[in-house]
Amino acid sequence: MNRGFYTIMAAQFFSSLADSALLFVAIDLLAAMHAPPSLIPLLKLSFVLFYVLLAPFVGAFADSMLKGRVMFIANLIKVFGCGLVFAGIHPLMAYAVVGFGAAVYSPAKYGILTELLPPEKLVVANGWIEGLTVLSIILGTAFGGALVSPLGGAWLLDHVSALHSVISTPSQASLAVLIGVYVLAALFNLGIPDTGARYDHQERNPTKLIADFATCSATLWKDKLGQISLAVTTLFWGAGATLQLIVIKWAERSLQLPLDKSTSLIGIFALGVAAGAAAAAKVIPLRKSLTVIPLGIVMGLVVTSMTLVHSVTVAVPLLMIIGLLSGFFVVPMNALLQHRGHVLMSAGHSIAVQNFNENLSILTMLAVYAIMITLNLDLNIIIVLFGMSLAGIMFLIGRRHAANQREHDSLALIGEHKH
Repeated sequence: MNRGFYTIMAAQFFSSLADSALLFVAIDLLAAMHAPPSLIPLLKLSFVLFYVLLAPFVGAFADSMLKGRVMFIANLIKVFGCGLVFAGIHPLMAYAVVGFGAAVYSPAKYGILTELLPPEKLVVANGWIEGLTVLSIILGTAFGGALVSPLGGAWLLDHVSALHSVISTPSQASLAVLIGVYVLAALFNLGIPDTGARYDHQERNPTKLIADFATCSATLWKDKLGQISLAVTTLFWGAGATLQLIVIKWAERSLQLPLDKSTSLIGIFALGVAAGAAAAAKVIPLRKSLTVIPLGIVMGLVVTSMTLVHSVTVAVPLLMIIGLLSGFFVVPMNALLQHRGHVLMSAGHSIAVQNFNENLSILTMLAVYAIMITLNLDLNIIIVLFGMSLAGIMFLIGRRHAANQREHDSLALIGEHKH
């Protein structure tokens, strides 16, 4: 791996660290406002909204200039979003603007990997970047927990006397710290080298961009390998985002833990994902990536056992196992999807299709979760429905892949008979 790859990793680490911590600071801001519980899933929903709305455009934008510059602009948007809270804007609106920045950032972040590295290094690079992203989520989660803890907030408020004219609450002090982290990520973006990759003149007409995006999306969904890897990653990200909020609620209800303590459980889950990702990068080559599908079914079934747990001692290894399973099966799928996308279309466009589908899944699952919370559905019922749905959908994806394989084998046989 070259120096450019490590600069990308540093930029990604700090941007992702701030994104992870920001969720908890935003939840804390809502709690301070005495907002209803149903607003918490809407918070995450507002963040991913722009990933879906901007999907046809961000791929072309990512391919229109140097990826490092795109990432720099995106981090500045995140800084602006955080700053809106100080202007009295509702946290939901401010968080949505940060989501806008994240949507712009994503195609460039992943697209640059395919420009910088040969296909055979993609699984290893993905293992690194997913592992580092997860490490930043773990540390960001712990960081967010520390920022929203009574001690952390009070300490910050005492030590930002220079900013007392702007900052009046512990949550605002926490937000100021996160702005600093986003600025640091933006500085690393400036050090990302030019990969030399240039794409044809990018379309600027919105109608043509939407039509082009629809064509790319159809191409990836029709591809026998692309459709399976896209279905799995789409399900994984939707499930992961919802599981994060379920764990916070579960920690509060079943384990009697406050918000700043429940963040450590999300950190444990993320640690499992990192270990699973690292293991997959080591033992699963690109051509064998589809052999991990059954692990998704197992993961869904293991999730349902959360309903039986009422002690932190059992909760920690359980979340670690769920994380291990999910990390091990998503990294090979991600690498396969990127490879197919790069073969079938440009890097930026394929990542935009991936983002659209994954975030549409997050939006759908979070909306369903928000409805369940609003209806006061018992948390154990929500967990069982969630786990069984996950296992069921993974089973159907496995069946579809087996059918694709049979079709491929029979076509190959017909070809042999003709010769």
